[in-house]
Amino acid sequence: MSAFIIISVDGPSASGKGTIARRLANRFHLSYLDTGALYRAVAKHILDQKKNPDNPEDAVSSAIYVRDHLSWEMLEDQALFNDVIADATSRSCRFAAVREILKETQRQHAQHPPYKPGQRTWSGSILDGRDIGTIICPDATIKFFVTASTEVRAKRRTLELQKKGWETNYETVLQDMIDRDNRDKNRSVAPLLPADDAIILDTSELSPDEVFEKACQFIHKELS
Repeated sequence: MSAFIIISVDGPSASGKGTIARRLANRFHLSYLDTGALYRAVAKHILDQKKNPDNPEDAVSSAIYVRDHLSWEMLEDQALFNDVIADATSRSCRFAAVREILKETQRQHAQHPPYKPGQRTWSGSILDGRDIGTIICPDATIKFFVTASTEVRAKRRTLELQKKGWETNYETVLQDMIDRDNRDKNRSVAPLLPADDAIILDTSELSPDEVFEKACQFIHKELS
């Protein structure tokens, strides 16, 4: 693989997009960015400041903070990955100003991924999120849209949270997911939807290995 490539991986929560994106990054030596972590970092900062994720001024203030203080440590903070932060994220990220503030940060990472010590030059970049193929990188080399039924995704997320020691249940997670999906799909700015030229990967009845191999086949075909 000689030319620098950009791969977008979009989809709803618990669809498996993060897992597939990380594995593809390792297979093809791509710089990986979980763009959802950017928005989660904004939501966490809002909550840490005792502010309101439904208030656009609070959301914008935290988005500016994340943009100006962004680091790998911030993006990889495990405190970002719980349903309290997830809910606040879907509320705060719907504001156009927030998404505009973080848009160029994501594009810069896609086109010029930051160096990590000890690694050879990247072969490309891969970003996962909800509007990568439609808004952030509309000219991406390859676009995937990873999805699964709401019920399957809720079961996955419930097990994930319970393994981490969170007290939750399937019914609560399912309702939260339905509410979040509705917000993500119906927001006026960058709604969650596949790009017209995206490759749809439905993971409802596929194992992670099966999804990964299908994605690899598409990439090899595109680059051959």
